Amino acid sequence: MMRNIKVEHLIETPVEKQQIELVERKGVGHPDSISDGLAEAMSRALCKEYIEKCGAVLHHNTDETQIVAGRSNPQFGGGEVIQPIYTLLVGRATKEFNGVEIPAEAVALKAAKNYLRNTIVDLDLEGDIILDCKLGTGSSDLRDVFQRDRVPVANDTSFGVGHAPFSELEQIVYDSERMLITDLKKKIPGIGTDIKVMGLRDNDDIQLTICCGMVGSYVDDMDHYLNIKEEMVDYVTDLALKRTDRKVTTYINAADNIEANSVFLTVTGTSAEMGDDGSVGRGNRCNGLITPNRPMSMEATSGKNPINHIGKIYNLLSTQMAKDIVKAVPDVEDVYIKLLSQIGQPIDQPFVASAQIIPGDGANFNSIKSEVEVIMDDWLADITKITKMVVNGELDTF
Repeated sequence: MMRNIKVEHLIETPVEKQQIELVERKGVGHPDSISDGLAEAMSRALCKEYIEKCGAVLHHNTDETQIVAGRSNPQFGGGEVIQPIYTLLVGRATKEFNGVEIPAEAVALKAAKNYLRNTIVDLDLEGDIILDCKLGTGSSDLRDVFQRDRVPVANDTSFGVGHAPFSELEQIVYDSERMLITDLKKKIPGIGTDIKVMGLRDNDDIQLTICCGMVGSYVDDMDHYLNIKEEMVDYVTDLALKRTDRKVTTYINAADNIEANSVFLTVTGTSAEMGDDGSVGRGNRCNGLITPNRPMSMEATSGKNPINHIGKIYNLLSTQMAKDIVKAVPDVEDVYIKLLSQIGQPIDQPFVASAQIIPGDGANFNSIKSEVEVIMDDWLADITKITKMVVNGELDTF
């Protein structure tokens, strides 16, 4: 089967060789990331429920989840939430199919609670947050899109974008947030889950500015707070220096005013408790980063159905293609994948599948081109693999 795959030699300075590079990651406790996480948790739970009850994933989208910030009074050694965070779990879901009733809202609400319980660990689900689930009914005329005996057709004329490999700064920014949560927080529970990492590289000088909401109940006083900051600075700097030979400087909660007793202290570990709202799709792209030096899609990935919603499938697929290309094809410095759909056409037949390659010095581009075409075609030929990976939780969306 012929596909419209285009591979071109991109004449551009690789990101690692550009003077200025910016990279951002909003951690799992950031209000935008909480919205992403809830939306994706609900979608995956609905997928599994549909497969169990009906044998196939049915139409749904949960990508409009919204968070309205509460009010809190954080204190060293404690504090309290005065007005709970309000969360609206909103979207569309199929609630009946061929006579089978599906408890979509109950499934979604349970998934949302489990996600918060396991991810935003300092949040009290009984008193700190209100979960309001409002799922409309999915359109019945979309049922034919979800038949298992054929490749689904695109729900929209849209595109997805991916790149590889991560630059040093991209890897450092991603790993810093992940390791602070999954590793250092075990030792220092005062570290909250709302961690935003902003990375700047100016030639060989890397500066990391990290904003972290500390959990007041685990922080005794100002001295303790400052000690935690020092430990975080040392931890992140050491982590970064394992991934680069460049100079690294780390700042934690740069807005703190110690003399005024004004520091980033929280009750729950997330700024959603006081003043910061959240929405799906306003944070990380599906590779976990915000990368202004790279092409990006502004489409939200989390919560969209993994069957025919191009905003999800093509962003995830382009990222997987790019990763496989840099693993398998020598002499590729950077690769950018752009997949464009046309509404109503099979998703394995994109309107165009573009690969832009920055080859290494002296590389044989014709050889690279042939190998890249094969990898892209193989992924498109097995495109429903993306759906299976999403349902099984094998792919992150933020």
